[in-house]
Amino acid sequence: MTDATRVLRVANCSGFFGDRLSAAREMVEGGPIDVLTGDWLAELTMYILHKTRARSGGYARTFLQQLEEVLPACIERGITIVSNAGGLNPEGLAGAVRELARRQGLEVRVASVSGDDITERVPDLMAGGERFVNLDSGEALAPDAPLVTANAYLGARPIADALGAGAQVVVTGRVTDASLTVGPALHAFGWEDDDLDAIAGAVVAGHVIECGAQCCGGNYAFFDEIPHPSRIGFPVAELHPDGSAIVTKHPGTGGAVTVGTVTAQVLYEIAGPRYLSPDAVARFDTIALEQVGPDRVRISGVKGEPPPPVLKVTANLHAGWRNSMTLAITGALVEEKSRLAAAAVWTGIPGGRGAFDETAEDLSGDLDGAGLAFLRLAVRGDVEHAVGRAFSGAVVETSLSSYPGTFFTSAPSGAQAVARYWPTTVDAGAVIPSIACDGEPVAASPRVASPGLPTSFAPPRPAPAVPAEGAPASGRSDVPGALVTVPLWVLVGGRSGDKGGDANIGLWADADNVAEWLCDRFDVALCKEVLPEAAPYEVSRHPLPNLRAVNFVVHGILGWGVASNLRLDTQAKGLAELLRARTVLVPPALVAGGKPAVRHAAWVAGRRTS
Repeated sequence: MTDATRVLRVANCSGFFGDRLSAAREMVEGGPIDVLTGDWLAELTMYILHKTRARSGGYARTFLQQLEEVLPACIERGITIVSNAGGLNPEGLAGAVRELARRQGLEVRVASVSGDDITERVPDLMAGGERFVNLDSGEALAPDAPLVTANAYLGARPIADALGAGAQVVVTGRVTDASLTVGPALHAFGWEDDDLDAIAGAVVAGHVIECGAQCCGGNYAFFDEIPHPSRIGFPVAELHPDGSAIVTKHPGTGGAVTVGTVTAQVLYEIAGPRYLSPDAVARFDTIALEQVGPDRVRISGVKGEPPPPVLKVTANLHAGWRNSMTLAITGALVEEKSRLAAAAVWTGIPGGRGAFDETAEDLSGDLDGAGLAFLRLAVRGDVEHAVGRAFSGAVVETSLSSYPGTFFTSAPSGAQAVARYWPTTVDAGAVIPSIACDGEPVAASPRVASPGLPTSFAPPRPAPAVPAEGAPASGRSDVPGALVTVPLWVLVGGRSGDKGGDANIGLWADADNVAEWLCDRFDVALCKEVLPEAAPYEVSRHPLPNLRAVNFVVHGILGWGVASNLRLDTQAKGLAELLRARTVLVPPALVAGGKPAVRHAAWVAGRRTS
């Protein structure tokens, strides 16, 4: 029987490959924890590790840098370490950890979890009937596709198995981000596979802390509300046997843990209300968030459903090369100068734009001509030389024959190899985890067959818009003369990110009447009206009234994914802020009280003094 009063304190020290190197030490020294986790594997990371495998070993070497600082203290205090920094070579990283422990004079049991890499197995799996259909485009993978990586998202049970075998450090390949939290909880609380609500609660807690400082006020829409933002702390999730959790941070660290900061992270890189994972489907429309103390937010009420019968697979196909150059434009006549500059560049390249598979022109900065603007030219193609120096050199060659004041923000560069992201699935029964502890095999728990759900990892496509009763399709209501114009940031927070070729924009309110307007009135038509950059694409809308939030998914805006698209913001991190900067017409009552009233007054005062 699990002790109902037990708390498992899971800390996170990394949200991506490149996060703060001192975070592991800060989490170990800053207060009591039971488990130290770190997430290194974004969708792009496997391709990065593939390109750097010869010198990196296929794993994240920065993990070893962090571990060197904290491993003795963790072993002394009984802190378990779980990370997916193994990337493409978990066994190699496990060996490196053992060598590190030996140099430090420590006896440490180290386990690896692999089996996720199915790259070499894809032809055989295709011969057995797997089609590896792209979740974004619906295309089946061609037999001769230039596949470079293919990794299935394993779940948390293999991590729990490794811990059950006595491992003190567990390094994995591609597992779901939340599994780094769920695995230790499975081991600590003895949950069975059918304890779906508890597992789903841990999935949500894992999703909240997986991006490190983001849930503690990092990248927060209302950043001016965050204390000591220059050194924001990393999170700790206090998990309970019933699957509920309290998200907090160590005392004295910067930032804040509030319902708002946690809501922002809940909405990050999601699609519909069903959050699919190989451990359980977490119903995000059942999450309850409650501020229970300073820097303490309780997550409870999460309902779980059986996981789908397939695993999501992240695959990367070689997609040629890309390059970009940025020209600075000073002073007046910005558009005229940019047209002259672009024409000069394309004219100087044999074949012009047609020499490349894809080109892009982006003009940004001060477009009114009183300061500095920037013209970014980007290209992608299959010929490295053409995309590399032949392109960037052609830009530089216009230095003395283009618009007045021509200069560039960087020196000419070579081409960068890119990949086409291929999100797909594979039958869960076809992927068997491989677990080893100190080089000895550990039996993996058998996957419990379940009927699963008639759901797919493919993001839900938009249904025909149905306006709220009594409101026009645009979402604007009442008599125009009774409305006020405000920028959207006055009313709602936002966070956006990439989901393969799609981007999500999560919006939430911190006032009840604004939340009602957001969930009932801010529809797809109004979203596209306010954000015309999304107008050419299909947009899905998913209200989450329990979170006072709405999530939009803009399908296809990122093309083939972060590793190949030519957008300046390749991961759509700024898309929500672009939307929030635009104005909307709303009833005056929405800015009559609470935080929206304070923000509205600040905006009006700023307009009067500018």
